[in-house]
Parts: sequence; C-alpha cells; structure tokens
Amino acid sequence: MTRLFEYTDRVALVTGAGQGMGLGIAKTLASLGARVLVNDFYAERAESAASALRANGYEAVAAPGDITLATTAESLCDLARSHYGNIDTLINNAGVPVGMSTSLRTFDKLGSIDFDRQLALNFHAVVHLCRAVLPAMQAARFGRIVTISSESWRLGQSMGLSDYAAAKAATIGFMRNLCKEVGPDGVTVNVLSLGAMNNYGYDEIAKRVTAVGRAGSPEDVGAAVAYLASREASWMTGQTIPLNGGSSTC
Repeated sequence: MTRLFEYTDRVALVTGAGQGMGLGIAKTLASLGARVLVNDFYAERAESAASALRANGYEAVAAPGDITLATTAESLCDLARSHYGNIDTLINNAGVPVGMSTSLRTFDKLGSIDFDRQLALNFHAVVHLCRAVLPAMQAARFGRIVTISSESWRLGQSMGLSDYAAAKAATIGFMRNLCKEVGPDGVTVNVLSLGAMNNYGYDEIAKRVTAVGRAGSPEDVGAAVAYLASREASWMTGQTIPLNGGSSTC
C-alpha cells in the first residue's frame, strides 16, 4: 500500500530553515523522505540545522545564502543538482529581513528603507526563487511551491505591521496569478497564512484570541506544508489558506 504524503526521491528547498517555522517544515519533509536543502542567511545556522537532520538519519544539506539576490537563487539550484537533482518543492518561508528587529513599529516610525527591505525578502526573493526553479519543474511536469505568509495581510491591525503586511500581500497577488500560468504544467502554487505563532512570543495573546487556546508551532506549519506540497494535493492551487487556530474564520 502506498503511504500518503510520500516524499521519497523528492528534493525540497526550504528558505529561512535554520530555526523556527522553517526548521519545523524541513524536519517534517525530511521525515517523510524528502532530501532537503536548508537555507539560511547565516551559514552556521544552516549547517547546524542540516547536521541535526542528518543526525536523525535524514538527507539534508546546508544551503546558506542571501535569497534577496537573484544570483543566490541560481546557485541554490546548482547546489541542489550537485547533491540530489532538480528542486521539485520550493518552500518560501524566510520572512524577517536580516538586521531588522522583530519589534513592531507604526507607519509614522517607518522609513522607505523599511518597506524596501521587507519587499526584498518577502516579495522579490520569492520571485527570484520561482524564476530559478520553475523551468525544471515545468519540464518534469511536476512541482510544488508553497509560500508562508501571515494573517497580517488579511486583517488590518494597529500594532505596526504595515511594511511586513504590504510585502506579504504583494506576494499573495503574485502567487494567485502564477498558479494560472504554471498549472497546466503540473505545478501547484499555494500560500499558507499564519496566525499567532509561538516563535514570536505570542503565547499569551493566542490563548485569548484563538479558538484552540494556544499559539501555532513549527509542527503545525510542517504538517500543513506536508499536505500542500504532496502529490495528493494536485487539485489544490492558487489558494491562500489560513492557519491561525481559529483566531479568524473569514
């Protein structure tokens, strides 16, 4: 009997996978048999995460690099081919620009550079990576692209997320249109929109605002990605799916 969500012989690139939600995604895909490229801006963090996966018997290689650069996207594809073959699964997870604080700032305290840096990572990097991996996916007539977003794009708030939310919204628009272009080639494109997650210390807030009474975890995200990137999800594309513990049901 064929196991559901079988990832044997699959090659997955997970960005921002040195820690947090990205590492949770990498662990899940690796546990299902995928060969994983662990991307992180910091080489030591990428190698540490990849080493931890290998120590558990999984196939993983560190793939450090600044994904806001188009040249990095191409080099990551070259790295994948040298170790495993063409990338058939792209998980755009990286979301916090290097050097930017995760503290929240309202629009009056943000400058143009803040918006530029958010767009560079949360939009342009996604475009660079899609451009790099799609030719091989389309030639193979199979591919999965999953982008991790945030419910901040959907639910306006006064807590200081305008730059981040704007970049996430831009990417969602791109994903919705891209799916129409590559769908005939067997490539699906989806977005997972996260609510309050435990890596940002939202546990107390999540207890009050979610239906399940807790913040989301790397394991929650990994499980959702495992479905969206699976062969079984061939009819799921162009969707932005909330994963928010019931904090919003729209």
